[in-house]
Amino acid sequence: QVQLVESGGGLVQPGGSLTLSCAASGFTFSSSAITWYRRVPGKEREPIAVISTTGAVTNYADSVKGRFTISRDNAKNMAYLRMTNLKLDDTAVYYCGGAGFWGQGTQVTVSS
Repeated sequence: QVQLVESGGGLVQPGGSLTLSCAASGFTFSSSAITWYRRVPGKEREPIAVISTTGAVTNYADSVKGRFTISRDNAKNMAYLRMTNLKLDDTAVYYCGGAGFWGQGTQVTVSS
């Protein structure tokens, strides 16, 4: 079955960095665009970064542009989200999505 498993979340101070990973299985990963989302309690899940099937095209929400970088490794069925200069407002559960499915998410907490 389709599985997307996020990892790499944790507690980080403002200005710090984290890299999230997304391990995918059960579908043709190289044929699916991958999107990273985040959700803050009480709010809708927000798409923040998307990468095309080959990785040639990426797009970002204004809130993370210039600070976050999405990438993928089709040989390993993996996607990544490199997050730098983290802010308090980046605190959320982060999910990766592809082929119409999402993972369980990984918590990122930015706090001093």
